[in-house]
Amino acid sequence: MRIAQVAPLAEAVPPKLYGGTERVVFWLTEELVRQGHRVTLFASGDSRTSAELVRCVPQGLRLAGIRDHVASHLVMLNEVRARADQFDIIHFHVDLLQHVLFRDLAHKCVTTLHGRLDLPDFMPVFTTFPEMPLVSISDSQRAPMPPNVNWLATVYHGLPATVCPFNQKGGDYLAFLGRISPEKRPDRAIEIAKQAQVPLRIAAKVDPADETYFEEEIKPLLAHPLIEFIGEIGEGTKCEFLGNALAVLFPIDWPEPFGLVMIEAMSAGTPVIAFNSGSVPEIITPGESGFIVNSVEEAAAAVGPVRRLSRFAVRARF
Repeated sequence: MRIAQVAPLAEAVPPKLYGGTERVVFWLTEELVRQGHRVTLFASGDSRTSAELVRCVPQGLRLAGIRDHVASHLVMLNEVRARADQFDIIHFHVDLLQHVLFRDLAHKCVTTLHGRLDLPDFMPVFTTFPEMPLVSISDSQRAPMPPNVNWLATVYHGLPATVCPFNQKGGDYLAFLGRISPEKRPDRAIEIAKQAQVPLRIAAKVDPADETYFEEEIKPLLAHPLIEFIGEIGEGTKCEFLGNALAVLFPIDWPEPFGLVMIEAMSAGTPVIAFNSGSVPEIITPGESGFIVNSVEEAAAAVGPVRRLSRFAVRARF
């Protein structure tokens, strides 16, 4: 088949540092090429791919210092539209903007929705273009959506088994990986570590929008001797960081659409202690790949039992 993959332009494919959607697009694109499909990837110019690459901006917009990405995405979508007759399937990973441009081509389009859908700001698009085919990344992600949208399937994220290799031994610290933001609740992770009396290493980026939150709410908490703030890390060190952990903390306070870090940790054999929200019950099997909790106290109490989980069983569940 002739397949177009339309990636977000915030990061390269795969991302140089932080980035979830672009990583998923990379793995999907590489596998489609391996299976013999003719794949064209619309992405930033610093992307790496076995497919034909259409360079829509010179480099990922976040690291280029560009904050508003709408204009660049519109120009990319115009390029996709100009080439639309070259493809059997056009697979979008940019959520919303394509609906108005591709309504007449809905029969050959599909959009995987990678973000949160519980914000009323988005609903006018979904109610106006109900015929556009959609894929969710968890069943829970669908809950806020209008009843008449065109869901094709839920397709959970996956990653190649070699990306985060199995680490049989693990380590003695708790890990927090991702982004510093109120909904990710790094403050909870810090409190869990303090109550459990176990070191916590935080590998996370700080977006400009969250700088005030970091400076005022999180930075004062980092002085504790159990807490180590590493900052944003890249692909080369991320899986080692996860694999050497005793457990990964996922103390979210929002309807997480999927949570890629959970399966990255599981791939390395590292169990996950996660708060019961969004996709978590669909990903974590309690007592096997980790524990699902409802409070900081429950999470801290789970640190002892998590030591007794089989890392082989965690990897097998992945």
